[in-house]
Amino acid sequence: MNITRDNQTVDAAGQAPGRLATRIAMMLMGKDKASYVPHVDAGAKVEVVNAGKMAVKGTKMDTKVYYAHTSHPRGLSAKKLSEVWAKDPADVLRRAVSRMLPKNSFRTERLKRLSVKN
Repeated sequence: MNITRDNQTVDAAGQAPGRLATRIAMMLMGKDKASYVPHVDAGAKVEVVNAGKMAVKGTKMDTKVYYAHTSHPRGLSAKKLSEVWAKDPADVLRRAVSRMLPKNSFRTERLKRLSVKN
């Protein structure tokens, strides 16, 4: 099977990170194509511009928390959305897209095709 990848550019200005992440995840998986097959990774290369201009609504900056655990006792760490956003707004979108992709062997390859620019 011959796989041809499209290059798609998405403007993130004024869009909510979660809604944008669902669109990007579908493009990376190839579900927007008529030739979609679950066992073939035929998604597009996606470039996102203006990630720093995404619109986060309500009190999410202070209430949304990202958790990570080291699998050791007392290994739970938490970061607020505001901390992650201050360091790199593109990381917020990368995390959202990563968590919307299926947790299988294609996940890392699909994330490599995602390029996010502020």
